[in-house]
Amino acid sequence: MVIAEREKRTFVSSLTFTPEEVQNVLFEKILEENELVQTNITEQDSLEEKEMIKKLHFAEGETNIVSLFSGAGGLDLGVELSSMVVQFGEEKAYRAFENKEEYLKLRSKVKCNFVYSNDMFTSANMTYVNNFAPTVTKVAKDIRKVAEFPSCNLMLGGFPCPGFSSSGPRLLDDPRNFLYVHYIRALVQSTPEFFVAENVKGLMTMARGQVLSQMIEDFKAAGYYVTAHLVNSRDYGVPQLRERVFIVGIRNDIREKYGFEYEVPEPTHGEGKLPYVTLKDTISDLPLDAKDVYEGSFSSMYMSRNRKKNWDEQSFTIQASGRQAPMHPHGEPMKKNGKDFWEFQGNFNRRLSVREVARIQSFPNWFEFSNGNKENVTNNHKLNEQYKQIGNAVPVLLAEKMVRPIIKFLYEKII
Repeated sequence: MVIAEREKRTFVSSLTFTPEEVQNVLFEKILEENELVQTNITEQDSLEEKEMIKKLHFAEGETNIVSLFSGAGGLDLGVELSSMVVQFGEEKAYRAFENKEEYLKLRSKVKCNFVYSNDMFTSANMTYVNNFAPTVTKVAKDIRKVAEFPSCNLMLGGFPCPGFSSSGPRLLDDPRNFLYVHYIRALVQSTPEFFVAENVKGLMTMARGQVLSQMIEDFKAAGYYVTAHLVNSRDYGVPQLRERVFIVGIRNDIREKYGFEYEVPEPTHGEGKLPYVTLKDTISDLPLDAKDVYEGSFSSMYMSRNRKKNWDEQSFTIQASGRQAPMHPHGEPMKKNGKDFWEFQGNFNRRLSVREVARIQSFPNWFEFSNGNKENVTNNHKLNEQYKQIGNAVPVLLAEKMVRPIIKFLYEKII
């Protein structure tokens, strides 16, 4: 009830706040989130979760992982693939990644164990269960109502911050922006050696950088050395222009004992390196008459700029909406006919399909996305359940590259 009442408020753009007001809002929201724990979690909830934790599958001698805000599992799949790379070599791991049977064989041998996964999105949870090892316990519950979190070596999670997106209204006091407080609460209970969180580029500029600075201070207070890194997916073999922030935390005692410092891996693609992966490389073998395509009109906002890349380019950012999916590169390019006004040309103009955006997000073909198994809804609605999961995910190959230094350290020093 408390959560529902708070989310009915009218929110104010961060651009209207002074630095002092930003600080006051942040402190107020953090206090509110902590108070919610006391309001919404009963003693019975806590007892039940303690009993559940006793039954979780922990693997001795492996990297045990807790995943929060897991969605369909793009970040998690990248971590699993990275574990295979570290243990078996990049060539063998990446070759297996393309074939489900081979990948599952390697999964049975890799020292990577997902213990616990949490998310509220029903369709994404179904996708996760269908694609990850059956030993992981999937918890479908609002993190603000979770009392107990299990211990682990690595915690993952791209906590949602919709008000921080540079493409949105930049709402500082949207309560969904403060779910990271519960991520920190989980860190305090779980005490992993490392944590990795991914978020939108706009987080770095929100309220002139004060929001990210406050987040980092809060994570530090939980006992971690924290750094934030802005990267572009296309620099790591993903056929997409997608800039994201990775927040990496190293538990203070681990950093002091081993002297480990996280450094962003060198880009693998670009000038002087491997050529960027293009749309042609990625989706040209898929049928032009795809059936898994969101259909419908295009809004004036959609038509206000170019939405159609060429075959030899990388895709625009894949968003969590079928209606907002970029256009397929086949056919004639769009034409600008005025200020904030573009038009389609020729006879072939459709949005990218579900499978096409999944490939652009570097999911393998064998990874299947649930449509929620909902009845009495339109085909567009079912497809949008899939587009949403894919657009919200961390590109798998980007995740693999970003976490590899951590996985390598855990494999060699901890487990």
